Amino acid sequence: MASQGSSSPDVGGTARAIQPAGWPRPRGYSNGVLVPAGHDMVFTAGMVGWDVHERIVPGGFVPQFEQALANIVAVVRAAGGGPEHIVRMVAFVVDKREYLDAQESLGAAWRRVIGRHFPAMALVQVAGLVEADARVEIEAVAAIPAKRE
Repeated sequence: MASQGSSSPDVGGTARAIQPAGWPRPRGYSNGVLVPAGHDMVFTAGMVGWDVHERIVPGGFVPQFEQALANIVAVVRAAGGGPEHIVRMVAFVVDKREYLDAQESLGAAWRRVIGRHFPAMALVQVAGLVEADARVEIEAVAAIPAKRE
């Protein structure tokens, strides 16, 4: 029988990061997230780096990435949660080299918006995004503990 690995409480709320036995710890994300029953699930649309007036923020990839994260957090907060409740993200980028070359700046942007919370994540390079000037689009899933009465 294969080892089941471990989980840790570093994902936020009552969700737990899953770490298979013998795997190296990931940097900046979780391999998997276990969400216990009784949570309200929030699924965001793909968020690009635009402001409340639907204008792409200036400055290129990193500012767009940070704004997209802020937009996700705004949706999760509107549902009654916070960045600590985000359990999964998928980022779609038009140039993965932009992402790879900006790791330090992206990490700082991440900490400003999300903190030291690391959901399960994936990064996908795409041929283009619907918004012509967008460099990144991010969608997320959050699990907010349900308030049952």
